[in-house]
Amino acid sequence: MSAPALSVEQIRSRAEALGPWFHNIDLGGVPTAPDHFLNDYPNVKWRRFRHAIPEDLTGLTVLDIGCNAGFYAIEMKRRGADRVVGVDFDDRYLEQARFAAEVKGQDIEFRKLSVYDVAELRERFDIVLFMGVLYHLRHPLLALDLIRDHVARDLLVYQSMQRGSPEQPPVRANYDFFEQDHFKAPGYPKMHFVEHEYAGDWTNWWIPNAACSAAMLRSAGFEILEHPEEEVFVCRVTKRPKPWGAVYPAKPRLNGDGRSQP
Repeated sequence: MSAPALSVEQIRSRAEALGPWFHNIDLGGVPTAPDHFLNDYPNVKWRRFRHAIPEDLTGLTVLDIGCNAGFYAIEMKRRGADRVVGVDFDDRYLEQARFAAEVKGQDIEFRKLSVYDVAELRERFDIVLFMGVLYHLRHPLLALDLIRDHVARDLLVYQSMQRGSPEQPPVRANYDFFEQDHFKAPGYPKMHFVEHEYAGDWTNWWIPNAACSAAMLRSAGFEILEHPEEEVFVCRVTKRPKPWGAVYPAKPRLNGDGRSQP
């Protein structure tokens, strides 16, 4: 037997108790973050790239990494995904997500998990969402490597805050040691490090420019299919261009006769 529907006042009371919210989600006429500094976020962003994701996700599985209050996970379930799993490392966000999914009547599994531990899922998903997470990580390329190696089967939808040039000019595969001018070009892949805080948030660590986002995705083993919004890249799993990813291969220690030590 399904639980009785909550009244508007019950929803409002529970949403306020779970606040503050970063995702503004309409819960039966109750907006969870009506005064968001980015307006109706993340719906304002979703409207700019939703066409790049299949309308019908029947038969597919979706993993939402850094799901926050579950806006994108709910949207994926609304499009008919057979199974949607949302993971986050913030207990309050997970409580918000479970409540939002309950009010929306969507069966979504939420788990407390770091992006660095996604291998624990022991499962690959047809679509992986990685939205608004990378710039909160101290080890961003490691995260992309782990997603590629352990949970992404086909598509990755990536979004990151970006600063600097939006240009993505071609770069050569190699440069001479004494060439330096390309490092000064605005569109050369760059990652900006935040030592203290940015926008009052100490969890903002690395902020890429657009070329850096694209380059990191390719380096991790993702082919960019579409760039439908300035911060969003839709990618497909492909062969990594270098022979190693998350862990640099250890070189064997040699004995004096040239044989490997145990």
